[in-house]
Amino acid sequence: MTNKIPLLIDTDPGVDDALAILMAFNSPDHDVVGLTIAAGNVGLDYTVRNALKLCEVAERADVPVFAGAPQPLLHRSEDAAFVHGRDGFGDIGYAPAARQPEAEHAALAILRLSHEHAGRLMIVALGPLTNIALALKLDPTLPQRVTRLVVMGGAVTGHGNITPSAEFNTGFDPEAAHIVFEAFPQFDLCDWEANLRHGFPHEAMDQWLQVDSPRARFYDAISAHTRRWSREKRGSYWHSADGYAMACALAPEGIEATEARPLAVQLGQGLARGLSIVDWNRMSGRPDNARIVQTYDGERYQAMIRAALAAG
Repeated sequence: MTNKIPLLIDTDPGVDDALAILMAFNSPDHDVVGLTIAAGNVGLDYTVRNALKLCEVAERADVPVFAGAPQPLLHRSEDAAFVHGRDGFGDIGYAPAARQPEAEHAALAILRLSHEHAGRLMIVALGPLTNIALALKLDPTLPQRVTRLVVMGGAVTGHGNITPSAEFNTGFDPEAAHIVFEAFPQFDLCDWEANLRHGFPHEAMDQWLQVDSPRARFYDAISAHTRRWSREKRGSYWHSADGYAMACALAPEGIEATEARPLAVQLGQGLARGLSIVDWNRMSGRPDNARIVQTYDGERYQAMIRAALAAG
């Protein structure tokens, strides 16, 4: 048995997701045992296609890709194609990868891998939580076999990025987020607002992408649309929410401050749908299920990005 930590990434690639996955591929301490794919940033056909292409570019044909949920559990949601491009990878017209996804559904793959790596498996959730919610409905004992769940999601003081109050992943499928947050007794949350505190200048990212590696060239191409949009809409700093969450997952020693609190998700319709409700004063009597990451070592985070883009 390898000493590496088995890592399952549930994701909806997406430019942010692509950077995070490259970071995981580059980790010497983790073995990526699968990518389970949901709709989110764009539709499922595109997110699966993007995951397969990223594996090909990174020469990781050993990593299986499992297609999962094509839509949220109950209510349809708008995607984020305006940020990532219609195909999620900047509409650069890349040639599709040669291989196809596995026949097994993502939710079933999550359960199978949790048994194969029981007590050791880490799950990093970078997209809407639909696949994990489906897995929990099939087998509520899943959390007993997962050593750590890291979630990129939520906006812990209600400063949303897809609605006035909701972060995209929880806002896309609040019912799935509710199921997951209720089922796992503890998980690490890397929320949207913390991500905004961990940006770095666009010029730095531009420089890193000049590295002569297949990964850097591909990421430069697929992220160009998103980086232009970010400059216009968000100013001088580049933010990668999924990259930030992956740094927290791969190198938790870089986490500098956390707050453990009860966390829930607002369901129903209206402006508050998908709102992350943090019981900061512990008034509900509910247990602290979320360890909310507040700050992470910025130099370590940026070094991980540079290494991932130059690798290979």
